[in-house]
Amino acid sequence: MTSKLTLNVNGKTYPITVPDSGMPLLWALRDLCGLTGTKYGCGIEICGACTVLIDGKPQKSCDMDVGSAAGRKIMTVEGLSSDPDGQKAQAAWIACQVPQCGYCQSGMLVKTVGAMKAGHHGSAIGDELDNICVCGAYQRINAAIQTL
Repeated sequence: MTSKLTLNVNGKTYPITVPDSGMPLLWALRDLCGLTGTKYGCGIEICGACTVLIDGKPQKSCDMDVGSAAGRKIMTVEGLSSDPDGQKAQAAWIACQVPQCGYCQSGMLVKTVGAMKAGHHGSAIGDELDNICVCGAYQRINAAIQTL
């Protein structure tokens, strides 16, 4: 049964029609909103490539149903450039040349910004960052978060 929902993503309203309100938020963001920066990694909430902020808090979107996200404020990696914390995190990533393949980085950046919004800095951010990077860029990630 199709459902009409409204998503508030990066400060913009997206009216969408989904085949089922239980559809993962990740697919709604990518396929219906056209926001492909959020990546599919494992699909079981382990890797963190799909991390977005829901009302300012990190949430893995691969297993969150879109119906639960409707009416809440969602921020994806695309929204970071208009957010002061997002701008700081992106600048740190660039300065420390963090990405290798870059696939996991959208989730890493979003989770970092979530930690910053919770008032964490430096190693306290690292304590929360449990995303997986197959390339092993952890040393550069740690260097970047130490500057925040």
